[in-house]
Order: sequence, then structure tokens, then C-alpha cells
Amino acid sequence: MFVWSKHLVATLLGLFVLMLGVFLFNAAPDSTSGLKIHTTRWMALNYVGLIAWVFVWMIDQARMRGKNVWIWLVPFVLAPLPTLMLFVLFLQRRIQSS
Repeated sequence: MFVWSKHLVATLLGLFVLMLGVFLFNAAPDSTSGLKIHTTRWMALNYVGLIAWVFVWMIDQARMRGKNVWIWLVPFVLAPLPTLMLFVLFLQRRIQSS
């Protein structure tokens, strides 16, 4: 893949570990709703990481095929899964030769 590099992966993993550390130390497990807050933060952190990873994959796939991925950014932020499905279908269509 063109987009991934050791420096980028190390930075993203470092940010994840840092956010995880902040998340774990700021949670108050002694309260009744602590588990709900803890679970919600954990899910949000994983969702944001997954969305970033998928968009980097989209950049890589579009770059390999010579397509523009940035027109897909706003729809991807608003509805990631349907946009990803449409993006994959867009990349799989046959090239019309004239």
C-alpha cells in the first residue's frame, strides 16, 4: 500500500495508546454509571480509529486506480458504511474504452 508507512503506523498506534491511557485514567469506575461512560468512550475511540483506518484504505485504493477520493470525504463522515459500499462499487465498475 502506498499510504502506509512505518512512521504513520507508529504515530497512529502511539495516538491510540495515548488516548486509551487518558480514557482509562479519567474513567470513574466507582460510580453507578461508570461502566456506561467507560463503555461509551471505548466504543467511540474504537469507532474513530476504524473510520480513520478505512478512510486511509480508501485513499490508497483511489490512488492506485488514479481516482479522486476527496469527493467521498463528506459522505463518508456522514454515513461511513453506505459510502464505503458505494466507493467499492465505483472502483469495481469497468472502464469504458473509446
